[in-house]
Amino acid sequence: MALSSDINIKNKRASFEYHLLERYTAGICLLGTEIKSIREGKVNINDSFCAFFNDGLYIRNMHIAEYSHGSFYNHEQKRDRQLLLTKREIKKLKAKGEEKGFTIVPLKIFISSRGFAKIEIALAQGKKDYDKRDTIKERDTKRELGRLLK
Repeated sequence: MALSSDINIKNKRASFEYHLLERYTAGICLLGTEIKSIREGKVNINDSFCAFFNDGLYIRNMHIAEYSHGSFYNHEQKRDRQLLLTKREIKKLKAKGEEKGFTIVPLKIFISSRGFAKIEIALAQGKKDYDKRDTIKERDTKRELGRLLK
């Protein structure tokens, strides 16, 4: 079993698909078996996104595998989970998220120093195809420079 400080699950596609404008750290409302699965590192946030329901921000489509030692108390794997932010942050994100072209994407899940599961989310704007090609070109040139300097 991994230590709590070792848990750092990232959404690598987010920085490729979106321009990340503002970042926020939020808590997650979890059940007992969910936090145990997160501490085992069995989480996938690649296809997940954030949406507003009933004046709250929820993460949808986040897959947390069933806890290996759980019995009939195990959780549903892809249920909606509420994100915990301040009222000011929720109000700001809701205003920006309703504008055309903006979305809220999860970037990474980690365990805080106090043992709580936290998620880093970002207000993002979708990239065009030519922006993605520029990102690939920059990454390749950095890789080549790294090889030449060694």
